[in-house]
Amino acid sequence: MNLRTLIPTAIGVAGLLCAGAVQELHAQATDPAPDANIGESQTLVLTPEQRRTIYESVAKDGSKTAKQQFPATVGASVPPMIELHALPDQVLAENRAANFYECTLVHNKVVLVDPTKMRVVAVIGPPGQQ
Repeated sequence: MNLRTLIPTAIGVAGLLCAGAVQELHAQATDPAPDANIGESQTLVLTPEQRRTIYESVAKDGSKTAKQQFPATVGASVPPMIELHALPDQVLAENRAANFYECTLVHNKVVLVDPTKMRVVAVIGPPGQQ
């Protein structure tokens, strides 16, 4: 093979490799893996039984009561000094989205918090008062 045929062949191979890499990057950008949104907030949908389990578990443990009061309403800001607690293991095992949230007790209500934004995402009152 002489230089005149080798250079166009090398350029052609390099072009194909680059095109393949661009297609692969495009595929990765447009078709994210199922766990690509792990760092983002997930939508939390709880069954009535999960809500009851959360309330009973958190309400019976006095150490989970917030030391400073704040509005127990969805969308309210949570003061940064509030200690947040994991949801009950049973709920975490049943509901993957629940792993993204923590809770505290305020005014006899369990307040579920998005700890990355420090915002209330749900409020669970005593059974029968929700």
